[in-house]
Amino acid sequence: MNEDSAHFPPVDPVKAGLRGCCPRCGEGKLFDGFLKVKPACANCDLDLAFADSGDGPVVFVILIVGFIVVGAALWMEVNINPPLWVHFLLWIPLACGLSLVLMRMLKGVLINLQYRNNARQGEIDRG
Repeated sequence: MNEDSAHFPPVDPVKAGLRGCCPRCGEGKLFDGFLKVKPACANCDLDLAFADSGDGPVVFVILIVGFIVVGAALWMEVNINPPLWVHFLLWIPLACGLSLVLMRMLKGVLINLQYRNNARQGEIDRG
């Protein structure tokens, strides 16, 4: 990541990440398509080659969606006891939909936090 010589107002990484916006200017789009990160911001020309969220968003999505869907399915089974096909009709689409929505949002947040904290792979903060 090159040194940032331009002056931009501070951007809240969580808000910008949830909206899928550039971590430096908060205006340009971060994604090219659904989950593919653009090579550079169209607004401020920030090189987004540093952006690699890895498996971080996936872990959070699994934990959050699993907690919601399994908790709701168990509650429904204990209190209502519907047939098995009702569980399939409710929980499989809900899990898929929540996973897709949360994946884009959490990937944006983690990339924005990576930029904000100047995080790089294989470096330890010694200061």
